[in-house]
Amino acid sequence: MRDFRKLQVWQRAHQLVQAVYKVTAHFPRTETYGLVSQMRRAAVSIPTNIAEGCGREGEAELGRFFQIAAGSASELEYEVLLAGDLGFLEEGEYDQLSEGTIEVKRMLTAFSRKLKADS
Repeated sequence: MRDFRKLQVWQRAHQLVQAVYKVTAHFPRTETYGLVSQMRRAAVSIPTNIAEGCGREGEAELGRFFQIAAGSASELEYEVLLAGDLGFLEEGEYDQLSEGTIEVKRMLTAFSRKLKADS
């Protein structure tokens, strides 16, 4: 069992969740149960799956949860793009979320590759 809090990828994903919550707080009220909800769920799913994987036994289980986290990161990447296209994000906000999401995806991929190489 690993301490997820010590993983840089979890720390970065946690920061990304906080950024998503901050930015989406200013979205139109009509999006509360639409895009705001979807973006928050996808963002929260990333560090949640990392944490859950760390609580499982074995590298294969950990790797599976990292794959799920990567899928959620891809979902968030699209939702950030959509929010930008709809004009809900300022350019700086869009850049921050987009770059943060891509960074987390790269970190998840690198960690997954390392797990496979070690097994």
